[in-house]
Amino acid sequence: MGTQSSSSFKLAYGNDYIEIDLPAGLEINTISPVDSQPVDDPLIAVQTSLKNPLNLQKISDYRGAKSAVIAVNDKTRPVPHQFILPPLLEELKNIGIPSKNITILIATGTHKPMGSDEISRLLPEDIIRTYSVISHDCDYQNNLSYLGETSRGTPVWINSIIWNSDLRIVTGNIEPHHFMGFSGGAKSLSIGCAGRITINKNHEMLINPAATIGAYESNPMRQDVEEIAQMAGLQYALNVVLNNKKEISNVFAGSPLDVMQAGIDEVQNSGLISIPAPYDLAIASVGGFPKDINLYQSQKAITHAALCVRDGGAVILAAECREGSGSPSFEEFVKGTKTLSDVFERFNNQGFRIGPHKAFQIARLASRVKIFMVSNIPDEQVKNWFITPAATLNQAFHLASQTVNPLKRVVIMPRATNTIPFLEEN
Repeated sequence: MGTQSSSSFKLAYGNDYIEIDLPAGLEINTISPVDSQPVDDPLIAVQTSLKNPLNLQKISDYRGAKSAVIAVNDKTRPVPHQFILPPLLEELKNIGIPSKNITILIATGTHKPMGSDEISRLLPEDIIRTYSVISHDCDYQNNLSYLGETSRGTPVWINSIIWNSDLRIVTGNIEPHHFMGFSGGAKSLSIGCAGRITINKNHEMLINPAATIGAYESNPMRQDVEEIAQMAGLQYALNVVLNNKKEISNVFAGSPLDVMQAGIDEVQNSGLISIPAPYDLAIASVGGFPKDINLYQSQKAITHAALCVRDGGAVILAAECREGSGSPSFEEFVKGTKTLSDVFERFNNQGFRIGPHKAFQIARLASRVKIFMVSNIPDEQVKNWFITPAATLNQAFHLASQTVNPLKRVVIMPRATNTIPFLEEN
């Protein structure tokens, strides 16, 4: 975009937008995934994908199955269940599985299980009336089955509903992930429907340098996820890719590995962005609700934005966070920590745990760049997390300009978690 006179930008924030006015004289660039065209009719697109799956693997290949479980993402993911589920359920009906033998399992991972009022906002009413809908609870040991260990030593505890079903299906959307490489595919089962001990052990690998954005085959965490799914007998995947407006731009059905590879190719084509040199400041949005529902989810945008920024630079995050941090264990962990060194020391001494791992990630980023955030979270709370709060993006920029010297090059990232930035030299 080059050097600008004063410029105004809008970034998604919850269900609305907030603006920032940048002064003249800055070099400002905007990077975002290529905005793919939406499919003409989402329901027909899903139906067509199920009728013409990758490598011709159809739901009808499982005729004879007496029961099925469908893992669906929870409220923290912008998945268009209203378009994905009806055609899929129709396919299951066509192969003779009665509705009473189909379970829709909400893949919450370590998130709090969803209540009935939340489920009513997540899924179409007729589906809730007709099918058994259950929210996974990673700590309900009585409903977990032990399947052994992966080759990387992860103990595999999976929701027993999955293990006891004849046909196991995952749904969701494929997009970049800040340490898993990519979300989607088997992850909805392997993490979303696993026991806490399984998720903890898998996520320990996030300190491995190979566990990074955009890495799949070389990513130990992601390959562990694929192995967990194989052990659990996952057979089928129905995933979508969303454009910048959260509309379906493509649909993939078939074996989980085929779907994942096709989705990765699509996401890389749209979201892999080359930058010529590091910026002094990145101003990022997660993309609005539901991705900015809490800090636990929004932190991913900081990771992506920091990839664009030089050491000593800054990241400004716009994230509503209507549910606060989203992790009581994260909040408890950071109590009493005064420095980044305190966080690292406590994390190393206590051993890896989900929740506190967010504190480790934030501290690791904050040791390299200054982090500012505009949110609905009280300022004192934000300060406890080694993040500087601001009431507006303009105020955040003013604070950043007092900290970062020089501040000449700025990058705007409207959909930071869907953007995979990389330096041209790499």
